[in-house]
Amino acid sequence: MAFRAAVVTFPGSNCDRDMAVALEQVSGTAPIRVWHGDAALPERLDLIALPGGFSYGDYLRCGAMAAQSPVMRAVAAAAGRGVPVLGVCNGFQVLTEAGLLPGALLRNAGLAFVCRTVPLTVENNQSLFTAGYQAGEAIRLPVAHHDGNYFADAATLERLEGEGRVAFRYGEDVNGSQGRIAGVLNDAGTVLGMMPHPERAIEPAHGGSDGRALFAGAIGALVGA
Repeated sequence: MAFRAAVVTFPGSNCDRDMAVALEQVSGTAPIRVWHGDAALPERLDLIALPGGFSYGDYLRCGAMAAQSPVMRAVAAAAGRGVPVLGVCNGFQVLTEAGLLPGALLRNAGLAFVCRTVPLTVENNQSLFTAGYQAGEAIRLPVAHHDGNYFADAATLERLEGEGRVAFRYGEDVNGSQGRIAGVLNDAGTVLGMMPHPERAIEPAHGGSDGRALFAGAIGALVGA
């Protein structure tokens, strides 16, 4: 069967089209576009993507209002059934606010918006999202955020590190994140939140293609390609 993905759009999302284009270019099938006010998701989804942006203008806390959108109840239920969920940038913030991933994304340590390509290390290539990389591989992806400073209490950090749930780590101090954490997985490895934008790095014409392996690896694992 053809790969079926859904991209959720919230008021203020601005990377939803980028995500949809990346998924279509890699899979050959356009994803289904879902509005945040939809109470249900399409049937038989292989992947749900929460894109970057500034949902609800980042009022209250980044992702806090979007986490209460009707569609997020359906996303949480799907994640509970094992449907993979990818949250990038604002999508990562939404996942933490919705309780689907531990920790929180705070203001960058320098209190400035960071928008540049940064070095990353692939810490765990045993998840479906990271299967297209080598463990320890050095890659480069763009970031664009003001609230990407990953924080969790000491016990949570110890658990994440001990269970291999840190998917990506910054190669330098980008925003003050504890342990330079750039992306984390849930305990089943089926939900990934990350601040860097793989969907903006899928072809050399855009300045790099290191993000393509994330989509290719995940799609290959999900459809058996």
